[in-house]
Amino acid sequence: MTHALTIGQLARATGVTSKTIRYYEQIGVLPTPSRSPARYRQYDQSGVQRLRFIRRARSLRVPLREIKTLVMALEEGRPGLRPRLLALVRQQLLAVQHQSGELQLLQQQLEQVLCRVLTSPRQRQKDGCRCLEVEGR
Repeated sequence: MTHALTIGQLARATGVTSKTIRYYEQIGVLPTPSRSPARYRQYDQSGVQRLRFIRRARSLRVPLREIKTLVMALEEGRPGLRPRLLALVRQQLLAVQHQSGELQLLQQQLEQVLCRVLTSPRQRQKDGCRCLEVEGR
């Protein structure tokens, strides 16, 4: 790719919408691109690579403020990027493991409720429906 890309071409090349690209520029995650004489945004190959990096980071649920820090470090060639990236990945992994544990607990509770609903008598009880109660709660 030797020629400049418009925002629409960049969007197609990266799978990121034009609206999102503009937002990333507005908040400083992406640098403001150069403009053509007709005032169209112009992106080069580094813009494509940067946006793909951002997209991958977002797919890993890395917060935008952290992505901004990483992108700035990449652009400036700052040392210490790898340890920062490693820390972020570890932090995200811990968060996902925590969410996974919570989801497993929710699954168990829903299975208990389902079993209770399927096996309980269909008559109304005086003290109300207790089928949504979960053991240990």
